[in-house]
Amino acid sequence: MGSIHEHTLYSEALKEEMTLLVYLPSNYSPLYKYTVLIAQDGKDYFQLGRLPRLTDTLLEQEEIENLIIVGVPYKDVQDRSRKYHPSGEQHEAYIRFLARELVPYLDREFPTYQMGMGRALIGDSLAGTVSFKAALQYPHTFGRVIMQSPLVNHQVIEAAQSFKDVHLLNVYHTIGKEETIVKTTRGSEEDFLTPNRELHSEMEKQGFTVFYDEFDGGHTWKFWQPDLNRVLTKMFKKTAY
Repeated sequence: MGSIHEHTLYSEALKEEMTLLVYLPSNYSPLYKYTVLIAQDGKDYFQLGRLPRLTDTLLEQEEIENLIIVGVPYKDVQDRSRKYHPSGEQHEAYIRFLARELVPYLDREFPTYQMGMGRALIGDSLAGTVSFKAALQYPHTFGRVIMQSPLVNHQVIEAAQSFKDVHLLNVYHTIGKEETIVKTTRGSEEDFLTPNRELHSEMEKQGFTVFYDEFDGGHTWKFWQPDLNRVLTKMFKKTAY
């Protein structure tokens, strides 16, 4: 079994102490190089998504490359909205934290591949939105991005439209066919499916490398968790660098 350690990192961008959950595989050794997967909604991915346990299994079966997973938990619903929502007051600062503070910290602490394709971002719902936005702003830092049912609004569509370095990114994008009325943490009900379809057609137009799928289901971990096996085997398939 791999191990999970808690780290703390003070963020200048956010002016606060950030907690990190770091999963290291059972055969972890500083003699190997590791791809890094950074999970927004970190505690949810570790507990509800059971991501460390799944990674253990796939590593044991030699189906995926050496992987370190870094979960970044949110403090509460308001904190999550401030940092993850495109209109949130800390949204840009949080993206700066990921690219300019968290990545250098991980590169110092662990034997990582210090290039874009050696780093991935994952998130569900708003956490998927901020992961995508971060990859678009820092494509040389984050080469892979996984969004499960992201919130998509005009800011996200515009960011995708104006993005030019599509060759630098590899994207995994899923949305549920039942996500037409989603209760958001801001109290509104929104159609997630239509804007996600719009985003996908925009990305196809732009020439993104993207895996896109519409699953039968709604906006919950009941559907996101079972998809994580495909996420890992598709996005982190074991190949020689």
